[in-house]
Amino acid sequence: MKLHDLKPAEGAKKNRKRVGRGIAAGQGKTAGRGTKGQKARSGGSLPPYFEGGQLPLVRKLPFARGVGFRDPWRVRFVPVNVDRLDMFEEGDVVSPASLVEKGIIKRADDLVVILGRGELDRSLIVRAHRFSASARAKIESAGGEIDELPWQRGGYRTR
Repeated sequence: MKLHDLKPAEGAKKNRKRVGRGIAAGQGKTAGRGTKGQKARSGGSLPPYFEGGQLPLVRKLPFARGVGFRDPWRVRFVPVNVDRLDMFEEGDVVSPASLVEKGIIKRADDLVVILGRGELDRSLIVRAHRFSASARAKIESAGGEIDELPWQRGGYRTR
C-alpha cells in the first residue's frame, strides 16, 4: 500500500448538502428553515436553554446544575487516618506512592493529610503533606518519624 492508495472507508464521507439552490435541488426556497420567524433569519439561532423570554429553568434552579459556589483557591487534601497505617510493617516508609500501592488512596499526586483516628502500635516513617496534632503525637509515641512533604497552592489538582 502506498500513500496514493489511501482513501476513506465506503460511506465515511458524505457530500455537503447545498441548500437554497432552487426548487429542483430539493432544498430550495426556504432552505429547510421553514417560513419566517426568528430561526428562519440569518444569525437567528437561540441558546438551548431559551424559553421565549421567560426566566429559564436553569436560572430558577441553580442547585440542580450541581455548581453552586466553588472556591477556586481551595486546596483539597485526601485524609488518611492513623488506623489505616496498620497495613504497613515495622520500619516501613509510608508515602503517597506506597499508600496508592496498598489501595488506601487513588492517586500519588494527591495532597495527603494524616489524621489521628485509631491507634498505632509500630514505628513507621510517615511522609505526608500535612499532619494533625493528634496523628503527630501517636506516630511519634509509637517510635515513628514524621517527614512533612513540601506542597504549594498552585502545584496540585483541586478537583
